[in-house]
Formats: sequence, C-alpha cells, structure tokens
Amino acid sequence: MFKNLIKLLMGTIVVSLSVNSSATLRQYSANVENSAWQLKDESRLQCTLSHDLPGYGEAMFSSFASKQLNMEFELDMLRLPKSYGVAAVYSIPPIWMPGQVQRTIADMTIRKQYNGDLPEQAAWTMLSELEKGFWPTIYYQDWYNQHDKVAVGLNASNFAVPYVQFAECVANLLPYSFQDIAYTVLTYQFNNTELTKYSQKRLAMIADYLKEDADLELVLLDGYTDSYGGRAINKQISIRRAVEIKTFFAAMGVAPERIEVTGHGERRHASPNTNESTRAKNRRVVIRMSKA
Repeated sequence: MFKNLIKLLMGTIVVSLSVNSSATLRQYSANVENSAWQLKDESRLQCTLSHDLPGYGEAMFSSFASKQLNMEFELDMLRLPKSYGVAAVYSIPPIWMPGQVQRTIADMTIRKQYNGDLPEQAAWTMLSELEKGFWPTIYYQDWYNQHDKVAVGLNASNFAVPYVQFAECVANLLPYSFQDIAYTVLTYQFNNTELTKYSQKRLAMIADYLKEDADLELVLLDGYTDSYGGRAINKQISIRRAVEIKTFFAAMGVAPERIEVTGHGERRHASPNTNESTRAKNRRVVIRMSKA
C-alpha cells in the first residue's frame, strides 16, 4: 500500500524538521541538532526512553519490573486518531546511508481516541534499528484530511548515549512486579514471631519494592496461629505478628492509617493441625496490598 510512498520518502527524508509542502504527505521528525533522546521514569520499577517529535507528540520505549524482560512502544500523539485503521512501520535509512534499503518492522493498529502502540518484538526491533542509525518511521492515512498521508520519523541522531543509559536502567529493574507481591503469605517458626527463612526473603522483596513506591492505597494484615497452646494466648500472638509487619510497612514509608491489622488467633486454619508440618502452615500473616 505504501510502496510508492516509500520510494518518495527514500529521496525526501531530510535531517531537519520538515512538514512536506506537498498536499499528499506530511512529515514529522526532529532535525539532527534538535534530536532529543532522554531517559525518563528511571527507577527499579520502570524505565522509559523518550524522543520528542516537534509538532506531533512523543515516542516512548518503556520496560517495567517483571519476572520476564519486557518492552513496549507508545506513540503519544497531540491529536488522537479520529477513526480506526492500520499504520505501516518501516526502518528507513537516512540520506547519508546511500545504497541501504528500507525494512518492514510491523503494522500498528490505529484505535479511535487512543495512542499508537506496538508490542515487545516490534519495539525491540525499532531500538536495534535506531542503534544502527536507521529511522523507524510510521506511515498512515491522515484521519483528519483524506487527501493527506502522514510520516512520523524517529531520528537516530543523539541516540547512542541515552540508549546505553536506558539499557542499564532496564538491567536494574526488579525481577518481579507489584502483582507478584500484592498477595503474600508469611509463615512463622513455632510459638514465636520469627519468620521462616522463605518468608524473610519474601519480606525483603516487598521492602525492595516499597523503597521505590510506598504509595499504597490499603494494606490488610491478617494474623493467624496454629491450635497449639491456649486460645487467648494464640489470639495475642496473631495480633503481635501482624503488628510487627505493620511496623515494617510504616518504616518503609506507608502511611499507618492505610494499614489495617486483624488478629484471628487459631481460627480459619489453612491446614490440619495433626502434626508439626501441617501446623506450620497455620502460623502465618496474610498480606494484601492494593494501589489506586
């Protein structure tokens, strides 16, 4: 569909911001001097590599804390699509790369009143093409003017240093997300408030997350015990365990009024109390966290 357009662009892409004077094609891209790539949202929870598109919006590559390495591309448009359609995404060689040819990257679904976006494989491909000096460029039929087509180019100039910073940020992301720790069961050693080694590791994971984002809407802490010992004592032990976890959350920056503690004692067993192995599963604090 865009073969003739590609042939035209191969000879017309320039290194300065250009809105083509032709009535059939409008080009948006930064010029070499003003090609700005910058690392935004740098943390262990999210990394975003941003590129300004003068007169059009912003292109963003983002990766998030997760068990799996991930990447996504978003085209943040000043004028959102008015209709549905498909954009073609190509890797275009700039004019200082004679003899090179364009490469097909992907199709981008255009959704009414939504930014454009691409999944992981296409996003990684765009980054690797930028690293080689090519310009990932998005073409589509303009939704506001039926006579125009639009070309949005990502200028590879000044890309190398911010990209290295971005890659370092991605490598430092936490290897789990909020969803992985939002529901956590901590278990305890017999007749005290000392966590098992596994639960100590789980609590350390939560601590690492809260160092980056302590803005939780609500934390519910429910303490439980096994049936060994007196019921009244078990009730107090369950409360004491949950209160210690509340103190931990407060020390990590969570507002105390957002933390609710309930001690259930030996009620609501998760496992039979027939032997030490099964009773151990009942000595627990259940953590439930939610974000706005």
